[in-house]
Amino acid sequence: MQRAERLFQLLTLLRNRRTVMTAKQLSEHLQVSERTVYRDIQSLSLSGVPVEGEAGVGYRLSHRYQLPPLMFDRHEVEALLLGARMVSSWGDMDMAAHAKQAIQKILAVLPDHLRHSDENLPLLVPNMEEIQKFYTAHSQPIREAIRARQRIKIDYTRADAQASTRTIEPLGLIFWGKVWTLVAWCQLRVEYRTFRLDRINTLDVLNEIFETHDNKSLKHFLALQDESCQDWNND
Repeated sequence: MQRAERLFQLLTLLRNRRTVMTAKQLSEHLQVSERTVYRDIQSLSLSGVPVEGEAGVGYRLSHRYQLPPLMFDRHEVEALLLGARMVSSWGDMDMAAHAKQAIQKILAVLPDHLRHSDENLPLLVPNMEEIQKFYTAHSQPIREAIRARQRIKIDYTRADAQASTRTIEPLGLIFWGKVWTLVAWCQLRVEYRTFRLDRINTLDVLNEIFETHDNKSLKHFLALQDESCQDWNND
């Protein structure tokens, strides 16, 4: 990676964070040593970029600093287009519509030699519209409940074909290439549980707010799976 490109990526990383990033985190993203990160931070500061923070604590860009609009190269455009096609085929209908709108906005501001990338992209994603509604059932209200931290009540068919009613606290959705899985804190089991969306029969968003914390969050759930190397608790 050229140094100019690395400095630009460093700026992008810092701009996209509200909290500080340590030199170790930056070095892992950029795949360079922490010493290189320190030198790059110094170069940015000397060039007038207001980087706040210090070694051993972390860095961030001043909230007053504004970068010029970003432009994509051909490889980045192709990656965005492929990702949008995947969302259109494998996400729920609302998500698919917004993905298409986002791509149209991106294409509208691209230079002429990139504007028709969507038509010429030699990467295809199968159209799953017929089964999309089945595998993404209830995805939109679940996403809204996750954002609002609202409990939901579901009537669910378990893996053993038994019916079950649960009140759960939705934490995140994970796509497995065919099915979507909801990660949640189950009030019945008093622990994390995962639920396949295509097995949810009915869903009600409750007027009950829940809180997340260090020991109850999607991040904590994933960390536990990494530590135990065990299968997820599916219901």
